[in-house]
Amino acid sequence: MNRRLARWACVVAGLIAMVPVWAADAPAAPAWVTDPARPGEHLPGAGGSLFDALFATPGGAHAIPFPFERLLARLEAEVSRDPASALPPLKAVLIPLGRSLQRSAAAPDYFRFPRVVVGVDAPPAPGSPWLLKDRLYIGYLEKSAVLEVISYNEGAGRFEFQLVKDYRAGGSPQVYYANRNICMACHHNAAPIFSRALWDETNANPAIAARLAAEGRSFHGIAPARGVDMPYAIDNAVRRANRLALTQRLWQEGCGPAAAGQQCRAGLFVAALRLRLADGLSLPPEAAIDPEAAATLRRNAARRWPDGLALGRPDLPNRNPMQGLAVWPDDPAARVARAHVAVAFDPLLPRPPDTVWRADAPEAVREAVAGVAEFVADGHWMRLQAALARRGGALPRIEHTLRCEAVAASRASRCRGSGGASLTLDAAGRRILQLSLAGEAPRAPFALSARPELRLAGGDVLERVDASGLRGGEGPLHLRLRADSQALAAAVSRLSPALLGEQPFPRRALVAALLDALGDPHPAPAERTWPPARLERPADGAPAVAGVPADLAGFHAWCAACHLSAESFPPNFLLGPANTLETRIRQCAPRIYVRLAMARLPPTARAKTPMPPETLLPAFRSHAAAWAASPERAALEARVAAMLKAESGRDPDPETLLARGYEALRPCLAPDR
Repeated sequence: MNRRLARWACVVAGLIAMVPVWAADAPAAPAWVTDPARPGEHLPGAGGSLFDALFATPGGAHAIPFPFERLLARLEAEVSRDPASALPPLKAVLIPLGRSLQRSAAAPDYFRFPRVVVGVDAPPAPGSPWLLKDRLYIGYLEKSAVLEVISYNEGAGRFEFQLVKDYRAGGSPQVYYANRNICMACHHNAAPIFSRALWDETNANPAIAARLAAEGRSFHGIAPARGVDMPYAIDNAVRRANRLALTQRLWQEGCGPAAAGQQCRAGLFVAALRLRLADGLSLPPEAAIDPEAAATLRRNAARRWPDGLALGRPDLPNRNPMQGLAVWPDDPAARVARAHVAVAFDPLLPRPPDTVWRADAPEAVREAVAGVAEFVADGHWMRLQAALARRGGALPRIEHTLRCEAVAASRASRCRGSGGASLTLDAAGRRILQLSLAGEAPRAPFALSARPELRLAGGDVLERVDASGLRGGEGPLHLRLRADSQALAAAVSRLSPALLGEQPFPRRALVAALLDALGDPHPAPAERTWPPARLERPADGAPAVAGVPADLAGFHAWCAACHLSAESFPPNFLLGPANTLETRIRQCAPRIYVRLAMARLPPTARAKTPMPPETLLPAFRSHAAAWAASPERAALEARVAAMLKAESGRDPDPETLLARGYEALRPCLAPDR
């Protein structure tokens, strides 16, 4: 970031820091996994986004495929298609009347230029170094020529928010990191968000699908009519994506420092690998992870977060923009009015926690293991399994002997052994109906064969079932297991402690080191030349803060976090020379007045959400009630009210201004902005 932009960022931070303090001491409550009032630095402090990595050139620039179909094809090349599913590996929906900041860019032709939302929920293709599953989301509105990208940064352990500008035929796409203050006003968990079922904003809604089809055009290869299967898949991916931040905090902070922390992380890693190898089948909680590792996690987390860790909700209330509409109107103004987002559906509204992770909860460690398991599988997964099989195959086999008894009533044999081992064999001796060797949930029935090659919850592989000693369904039954769990534990014990330190989960380096420890050396990931991480420089230079009239300075103090930027969504009315600031605020006055006035109304009486967003108020060391009663808010409202009275000759009120709807108010920025 150049010096001018650095100064700009410091100015905004300084303005927030100057705001008076009204907030009282908050009662004890869970700590947020990610606090929307603390968005973090706009530019990554380490690593880069997956989007950067995918589209970087050797020289450190970006090469973004165009048209959009080519970009999707590039992504598809990195992921695997599920042969058992009719759905493609990239999930895409069309949203003509959504809640994105860019929703008005296509007005009034919303259905001709719907927003496309794409999410990746498929595992990597063999050999691909990119783990895109649940970690890459793209919004594209053709009319705005902008891509909105949310993609994961493994080096920083967070999602990055980016914009690709000038994405059009003949354009020169430019990639910028976004203002995280703006993003996290809606994306409270610093991760993607999506609607709840029935996803009526999307083309899963028959009324929307019909209008899209009536346009008679192609939507980047995406069918206008689609069932709920596609948005349902995106919804699930978004929910998993939002848990990545919880996993990172438990991995980095929950396990704690020093050797005990490294052992805790090693225990989580081994348990996660076993869980992934066994397709989600886990040992009982007390056996699923090294007891000392589990105890360390619980002890450190209870001390650090005594009231738990709250995970922000990723889902928004379902909204049907076609509700009560029999025919799509011809009048452009009536079309624009349909883009209105009522308060109840506004993503700016605070949302209660989705879940609260507590160190003393019975499932706490299991959830931590399952979270780490979402990081361990990549395109080298098949190589890792093969290396594990070779190393495990070189170890002595594990033998189990069970005693079987015939059960006439069920025409089967029930077999039991030490350590809670149990097995049920059908009367013909050809099918194992139930198998559990260490108290884990039973395996699904499977055919008995000489070499079943069945992965068990503990990580070992069932190689042989010998039922030759049974007579009439009774007698000894012998099992032989390949000791992959021992090979895995030994390999993890040889990992460098530096890989298990207090840092974001180093997936690629851990996988490479694990392959090496299993006797399959894999070159460590090469140092990457990242494209420059940059914020967009305003066209007219750095914003002017010095020289702002005293009666307008409050707008900088309270609005700069989101409205002093190079972006026109939300409107950047604070950007520009100090001597024209009043003109810009006057243009924006109707909308500013409504947003300020909403704060003093009861929540049930609000037509729009107040500004600043309630989730951002803690950054100003305030809260909703304090802001509503503050003299600073009243002064800002009075200033724009005076501007509106000078125009109309009468005092403004929200009800009159909103008589034709919020979208009918004049645009916040003049057309030439």
